Amino acid sequence: MPKVIIRKDENFDNAFRRFNRKVQRSGILSDLKKNRYYEKPSDRKRRELKEALRKIKKNRYFNR
Repeated sequence: MPKVIIRKDENFDNAFRRFNRKVQRSGILSDLKKNRYYEKPSDRKRRELKEALRKIKKNRYFNR
């Protein structure tokens, strides 16, 4: 769990932004969303394949 120690003369908003950044970088929320519902292995493979193909097409388009 990310922790943020509030610095001297730091307001709450800045500390909260730092906390949010740490949570985003650690990947806690994305992991939570990913595991919220059970996904069959075949559906997971299909989704991952679609994502990979999308990335390949995107890279081909921008690398011209």
